[in-house]
Amino acid sequence: MVLLTTLTQEVLTAILKCIDEGIHVVNTEGKTIFYNEVAATHDGMDVKEVQGKYLLDAFPSLTEDSSTLLKVIKTGKPIYNQTQVYMNLHGTRIDTMNTTLPIFLGNEIIGAVEIAKDYSRMKLLAERLLDLQKGLNKSSRKKALKQVTYTLNDLLTVNPGFQRMKDGAKKLAKSDAPILVYGESGTGKELFVQGMHHESHRSNAPFIAQNCAAIPETLLESILFGTAKGSYTGAIDRKGLFELADGGTLFLDELHTMPIEIQAKLLRVLEDGMVRRVGSSQSILVNVRVIAAMNVSPSKALQEQTLRADLYYRLNVFTFSLPPLRERKEDILFLTAYFINEFNQKLHKNINGYEKKLGLFLTNYHWPGNVRELKHTIEYMMNVCEAGEQLRYEDLPSLLKHLTGTATNDSGEQENLSLRKNLERLERDLIMNALELSEGNINQAAKLLEIPRQTLQYKLKKIID
Repeated sequence: MVLLTTLTQEVLTAILKCIDEGIHVVNTEGKTIFYNEVAATHDGMDVKEVQGKYLLDAFPSLTEDSSTLLKVIKTGKPIYNQTQVYMNLHGTRIDTMNTTLPIFLGNEIIGAVEIAKDYSRMKLLAERLLDLQKGLNKSSRKKALKQVTYTLNDLLTVNPGFQRMKDGAKKLAKSDAPILVYGESGTGKELFVQGMHHESHRSNAPFIAQNCAAIPETLLESILFGTAKGSYTGAIDRKGLFELADGGTLFLDELHTMPIEIQAKLLRVLEDGMVRRVGSSQSILVNVRVIAAMNVSPSKALQEQTLRADLYYRLNVFTFSLPPLRERKEDILFLTAYFINEFNQKLHKNINGYEKKLGLFLTNYHWPGNVRELKHTIEYMMNVCEAGEQLRYEDLPSLLKHLTGTATNDSGEQENLSLRKNLERLERDLIMNALELSEGNINQAAKLLEIPRQTLQYKLKKIID
């Protein structure tokens, strides 16, 4: 039995040593009982300097309150994705991102394990992103103008209400007040925002867009506000997006995904125009117009507490709610004709409009993906139809035909009515359509499908297998 236990410990130790993340295990007395090479590399230490030692002796800058390991032992509650800054024995500042979990034997806590990621490397990723953005903006004002592709005239509509909104946007674009834009996915929020920048007196200045959901929370603060030399290992003085956008416009998409703590810092910048880099005690004055966008309604974001109320009221000077395509039905066939003409030129075809049955379907379909979904649908149909004909109902993607409830198989017979098979096929089509609309972004596709990201990944694995 002793031999078996020894072998089990040896196997477990060998496994933990192979993991490409820092692993640090302490017992209830705070003594280190396992510490792998990756953790030692992160901490700038040798394994022997930590193994078998009391945690606070190995890391004297930590305390019982600041140490995540000791805190978890005390509370018995896990801590997920928390940054920790401390000094090692050699006086070097260390930044890590830790997930710390209690270890239970039955109902008794016997220790804690910490899985650490090198936060300094993550910071370096932020720096590289900033370097890329800086490279796009350090040239002349003329080059900055080229970052804006669209104007408000590119928002095509024959809907009177939407046209009035565009006219109002042209007038309000002259102001320097912040703007909040709400619209479902695919309604053209970034196009609208670029159009407002183009109409403003900042049109020759930088336009920088940042999707708040596309950057890990731990990096977003550095991306936005920049870093000061010494704020973490290897850090140098570096501008953030606010400084890079000085004199121009900063577009923050999916604002509601920004951590609440960073929203508070954003509010301060909107109030006084002062930016403080991460790790710095000095403030820098910037002249930036902030335009924020969300794909959920502000009322929902406030209710779910993903948007600070004080930030909302500060941004709510000018608010635009872009109507979904289903609420401006006159635009559906108008845009269909426009897209047919556009793809006729791109694909060198000569499609002459669409048949009546297809027009009726397009008008009555609810278009959850809005204009983006309509465009992708027409693009698909233009690729499968015969040149010189009209677009037909039969050319629709299979998903949309299933939604009408009248799909037929290749022989023209009614398809199998098996509920299980049809639900599986519909689920697969919905997933693939969501991935197409989100351009392969798993997080966005999961939001469109209203399921957790993990569930979508599981279903995708089943489809691929």
